[in-house]
Amino acid sequence: MYKFVKRSVSYACCSCLVLGVVEARANTPSVQGQHGYINMPNAEVGPDGMFSAGYSYDSPYGNFWVTSTLLPFLQVTGRYVSITGIPGFTYVPGQYGSEYGRYKDKVADVKVRLLQENTWLPSVAVGSTDLLGTELFTGKYIVATKTFGSARNLEASVGYGFKRPEGLFAGLRWAPLAAPQWAVVAEYDANDYSKDYLADRTFAGKRSKGPAVGLEYRWGWLGAQVARHRDHFSANAYLSIPFSEREFIPKLYEPVPYKAKKVAGQVPIAAWRDAGYGDELVEALVQQDFRNVRVELDGRSLKVSLTNNRIANMGRAVGRAARTALAFAPEGTHAIHVTYTKVEQPVATYEFFDLGRLTDYLSGLVDREYFLQTVLVRYSSPADKVDSDRDGLLASIAHEGSGLAVQVGRDGNMVQVVSEDREANRFKIVPKIGFFFNDPSGALRYEIAAAANYDKRLSEGTYLNTAFRLSLLENISGVTQPSNSLLPHVRTDIAEYKRASRLKVNRLLINKYIMLDERMYARASAGFYEEMYRGVGGQVLYFPKDSRWAADLTVDALQQRGFKGWFDKRDYKTVTALGAMHYKLPYDITATARAGRFLAKDKGVRMEFKRRFQSGTEIGVWFTKTNGKDITSPGSPSDPYNDKGIFLSVPLNIMLPTDSQVVAGFALAPWTRDVGQMVASPGDLYDLMEQPRRDLTTYDGLGNFAERRDEQGLAAVNPPVRAMASPWPAFRWRLEQSVSTTPTLPQWANGTMLAGGAILGGALLDKPVDRFMKKHAGSRVTEAWDKAGKAMPAVLVGAAAGAVAFGDARMQNIGIISLESVVGAAALSMATKRLVGRARPHEELGQWSRALKRSDASFPSNHSAMAFAAVTPFAQEYDVPWLYGLAAAGSLGRSAGRQHWVSDVVAGGVLGYAVGSWLWQAQRDNPRSHFAVSPGPKSLSVAWSGSY
Repeated sequence: MYKFVKRSVSYACCSCLVLGVVEARANTPSVQGQHGYINMPNAEVGPDGMFSAGYSYDSPYGNFWVTSTLLPFLQVTGRYVSITGIPGFTYVPGQYGSEYGRYKDKVADVKVRLLQENTWLPSVAVGSTDLLGTELFTGKYIVATKTFGSARNLEASVGYGFKRPEGLFAGLRWAPLAAPQWAVVAEYDANDYSKDYLADRTFAGKRSKGPAVGLEYRWGWLGAQVARHRDHFSANAYLSIPFSEREFIPKLYEPVPYKAKKVAGQVPIAAWRDAGYGDELVEALVQQDFRNVRVELDGRSLKVSLTNNRIANMGRAVGRAARTALAFAPEGTHAIHVTYTKVEQPVATYEFFDLGRLTDYLSGLVDREYFLQTVLVRYSSPADKVDSDRDGLLASIAHEGSGLAVQVGRDGNMVQVVSEDREANRFKIVPKIGFFFNDPSGALRYEIAAAANYDKRLSEGTYLNTAFRLSLLENISGVTQPSNSLLPHVRTDIAEYKRASRLKVNRLLINKYIMLDERMYARASAGFYEEMYRGVGGQVLYFPKDSRWAADLTVDALQQRGFKGWFDKRDYKTVTALGAMHYKLPYDITATARAGRFLAKDKGVRMEFKRRFQSGTEIGVWFTKTNGKDITSPGSPSDPYNDKGIFLSVPLNIMLPTDSQVVAGFALAPWTRDVGQMVASPGDLYDLMEQPRRDLTTYDGLGNFAERRDEQGLAAVNPPVRAMASPWPAFRWRLEQSVSTTPTLPQWANGTMLAGGAILGGALLDKPVDRFMKKHAGSRVTEAWDKAGKAMPAVLVGAAAGAVAFGDARMQNIGIISLESVVGAAALSMATKRLVGRARPHEELGQWSRALKRSDASFPSNHSAMAFAAVTPFAQEYDVPWLYGLAAAGSLGRSAGRQHWVSDVVAGGVLGYAVGSWLWQAQRDNPRSHFAVSPGPKSLSVAWSGSY
């Protein structure tokens, strides 16, 4: 059972629909959502960042589908398929499942483009359908697509499928030049519908392979298709949104930058405060939506600390603040410092040392490079804090508010009642809507509510956050089937919470935010976290100077709240503790690993991956693996269910005529599961700081600082996608170097003699060591040693990967050699296993007997080969021979567990050492290329680089 909810705003409205011509007809979805024809796919995946959603009906299947091109070569599709003619549950009036309706199934499809079309060659792609779950529509295919004609308005595809489609298939599309919005499509449908799920009870049993033709129409983002099959029609309608675009509509109602009515430049510093310019500076900033404004004169430096809850780009917000501060700066001011904050904690500081040049740049008289010579953009430190009222500038105006106002179409809400003052104290009432579906008691459940939020600043960095919710219309309380989860019911009693009370307090919290040091922040929280839990807890976040990664630790002591949603409680208590590592990958992908203890007291790891597009839209997935055994269907004792889901985050400023920081968040996830669950964060520090940090570390960190026309083409304003460059030139060079340094015949002979002697020496120990280990089998020492031996290669490979990701150029090169050595040694080891076919000790067949299964033979040890291959390049490059001892000690754990003879381990070690030494000698001096995964002063470079 799944939920589909908006996490941040309740009803997003798009002011207008941007219309345009989609450049490639190949980027047309089929009835399954993947790009193709009617039912058959083609080899295209669509433009990077394209997101499409639609509904199709092709009897007996109704598909609600969403498709996204997550990477330039990867398309992922999710479908919710209903099957006409099959009830989801046996229909018995009034019983559980009677209101579910037609049978419904969730389907995930993937397509990977292997080859991009060029003048002579077609595009080539492979795909797989229905990867997870019931796999009712599972299949695999390969397909090639080529366009023809000077206008490339004719497209043809041919492919071969296994299961669904089955056998040879083809497709054709023609878009007439006189009517480019129209297209005619034809295909040979190779699906064998008679093999579909319960086809004998649905119309699928009457369908057969064969041709189909269709007519398509595209109008901007909208598209539709009607097709005729042998004996029925199908239809498909969809919306395609290019998330790779910066924004979809211009900022028609965005306030213009501040224009000074009077200038303070002739007022001496000593008389500046008395003249009232400090008060007027604060007032001018507040009128531009700045909050928590603090101003201080420190000698000849004017320091301003503030935040902005409306302007999305930090550089643009700082530019407006600097322009305003410049207008009010007294005579003799040498520098202006602007510190941008979140929850009053300094994040980034911008120092401007030449106010004349600042004025010239804001006026368009000098270029960016000349201006940057007088600017310092850096992480803030605790010393950058400006005291709340050090100079008495806020005495008369700190508590003035704006009064209640009814706003229509603001912040993505159809209507909202809001009041906010200069200290970010805010009261807000907005509508909320949530959908829950796939419950047997009803396929679709919904809730419409009114949410009232009140946030009050109590002192510096301390806030009272409250949220009340009034349910106006819902049918979730109609879920009457109790949960049969065997885990603690941390989430599966959600219907009881919805049923108990219409009005409840969802959040009543005190949050304290602290800056511990530069790039280190903390939060302490106490109160009602969410609808289901209350407690106390905290979080610590660390940002290293290397902007690729961040780490945080969150600990919360929680008690389950009562169903009524006020001060009642339940008996369940727990402590959750999760450590998280966030790492930036190419294509603006963030990988997050969370490890620790979850809500149901289960322990494990949650992996999250999200891709950020040019528009700021993020699409992501998560998967959790814990020791919690969720056997609720489709889980089973042998294959427990693991929590997983997808999410979409859309910044509404791309669809609104004014700038906004509001984000519409959607999530599709199980809503009646207990495994791998987390409590709603009272105020996640990484979420708060991620965007300002991204703005700070993107190129020069200034973003759209002056809002000049000539800035729009700058990479800092419109950053290009940071893709992984082709590794082939560097790989080819490494291959050539390795081949050129292959050992000579005398070296082979010497090495073979030494290796043979070592293996024979190990063979002498085979039987004595095995007898000893057999005698002590089951002891704690041997079991622990065996586990260490199993884990050793994975640990060492992870260390090599870490060297590539985090090391300097030298360590990155050695890490790459180490990984190459592991692959090479593992391949040679597995090939040798099949040739020798030696039995393992625990098979009790004798020292040199044939193994029962040649693929699982004993000689040599894969674990030993990989371990020695991983450590050898590091041991030789950095002269640390003790690494060999580490690899040997771990590898001998395989003998302790009677998985290998001693001679197997020795042979594997010799093999790994030989491959590691050879590749290290060949590639250690690599002046021509290196794997650059390191940031520049204000940029991130992730690529193979060098000259060839």
